[in-house]
Amino acid sequence: MRPFTIGRLAAATGVNLETVRYYERIGLMPKPARAASGHRAYQKEHIQRLAFIRRARELGFGIEQIRALLDLAEPSRASCAEVREVARSHLAEVRTRLADLARLESVLAETIARCSGDLAPSCPVLDMLAEPKRA
Repeated sequence: MRPFTIGRLAAATGVNLETVRYYERIGLMPKPARAASGHRAYQKEHIQRLAFIRRARELGFGIEQIRALLDLAEPSRASCAEVREVARSHLAEVRTRLADLARLESVLAETIARCSGDLAPSCPVLDMLAEPKRA
């Protein structure tokens, strides 16, 4: 099978070229072999790994969580219990963010409801934004 260029790898996985390079720099993606021309020569395994990373990012997993999942995906390390713990931790983070967003939605909805939209010297939305943050 003919190796993939970085452009073909990026297109095949829907990931930006600079993102591929970044993932290589931080060790999330293995460095590919180089062709005689010096260009990167990616293989099918690179596409599979990058697709895994992209999907994990879409689900909101952080870089270190993805690194752990990739390690756990290795045949010698496969542990559903450990993967479950990483996923459970991420789910807790997602639920916290959802609660924060629900509070934000409530504050914005209340503030917008108080705003008449008229030309007025005072605007509830601007007043709310100007208030110091409460601890």
